[in-house]
Amino acid sequence: MLRKRSPLIICGAFIFVAWNVILIFVLMRHPSTQGALDSPDEPGNTGDRAGGGQFGNIMNEVMHVANAFEAELESQKKILVQIQSHWSVWENKGGVTAAKPKSQAEHSAPVVIPILVIACNRVTVKRCLDKLIEHRPSAELYPIIVSQDCRHSETSDVIASYGSQLTHIKQPDLSNISVFNTFSYSSVVVVEDDLEVAPDVFEYFRALHPVLKSDPTLWCVSAWNDNGREGFVDPGKASLLYRTDFFPGLGWMFTKDLWAELEPKWPASFWDDWMRHPDQHRDRACIRPEISRTLTFGWKGVSSGQFYDKYLRFIKLNTEFVPFTKMDLSYLEKKKYDESFEKAVYGAPVVTVEDLQSGKLSGSGPFRVQYSSPGSFKTLARNLGVMDDLKSGVPRAGYRGVVSFLLRGKRVYLAPPVGWSQYDPSWS
Repeated sequence: MLRKRSPLIICGAFIFVAWNVILIFVLMRHPSTQGALDSPDEPGNTGDRAGGGQFGNIMNEVMHVANAFEAELESQKKILVQIQSHWSVWENKGGVTAAKPKSQAEHSAPVVIPILVIACNRVTVKRCLDKLIEHRPSAELYPIIVSQDCRHSETSDVIASYGSQLTHIKQPDLSNISVFNTFSYSSVVVVEDDLEVAPDVFEYFRALHPVLKSDPTLWCVSAWNDNGREGFVDPGKASLLYRTDFFPGLGWMFTKDLWAELEPKWPASFWDDWMRHPDQHRDRACIRPEISRTLTFGWKGVSSGQFYDKYLRFIKLNTEFVPFTKMDLSYLEKKKYDESFEKAVYGAPVVTVEDLQSGKLSGSGPFRVQYSSPGSFKTLARNLGVMDDLKSGVPRAGYRGVVSFLLRGKRVYLAPPVGWSQYDPSWS
């Protein structure tokens, strides 16, 4: 099938042909031009005043036409270049005129990332909500939705006191997250009611939103580092991010697609440990920070205070604003990350706990402490001061079996032997 020609191309070609026809017509009006241009001294030419006047008039007209012709040639050259350019676009588009480019606003309309606060019977939710509202840069881009999953009037009153600053929904349990089913958002950040957020938590989630959406090997972005206690994180590396095989929770972002996958089998309770089972995470990782962007202030929760007094109450909350949206985060892509991570871990010298505790090791590391069984992992973790529990074989904050932390200013990797291939779910 012949393609339809662009009107601009046809118009340009018509102008080019029409001008040349007119030019030829003008020149043909003077058949004596060639004779007039002969020398007056040659036979057959009179050389009188009348002849000279005719010759001058013809020459003036010819010169005028020539000058106009030269100028028009330059103009037609520009037209032909435009025709050629439009023809290339036409060909590349398969005969379809290219649509006008969208405006900058249409191209870069920012995604809305709602914050879903899970509440029940703690009036201290006020501390959580106050910090969220204080730090959020836009109520339109970060709407706060409080889902209260029990009937506790005092807590309801606290939530209601915020008026239009948030949306308050009441439901008996978490079997239906209406942020997706009712409000139709594409992703959400879940925040428990006993969490305080860091000043840059919204910047953090916004920067990692496209990373999460584009990488099928990821299933969440968490603001939490399980081993993020003061002294175990590098205060000079607030921008440092990791991949982790352990589901951290405590302020985490996930997508509507993931919820569609999990909703049919969502448990009535203990959903955080349920998320850590291989049937759920399916070898997908989360992103976590070096320094936590959330801080828990609730002693009693789904874990009934487990680890709180020993670990959680000492978690360091980030105070330095990091402009994550202006940073190159491509190093988090699985292939790049794995190559760099394994080189760093297994290129580090193997040392003992005693070596680290003696203070005789020079430099800031990294150093590697090796474990080979669940028992040896737990013993070494306790001695080094990091969390020692395993969920389906995965250590807290671990990636490929490796737990990274700081000890006395030195980077330490608590790692399995070279050649690690997969977790053993029987390790617990």
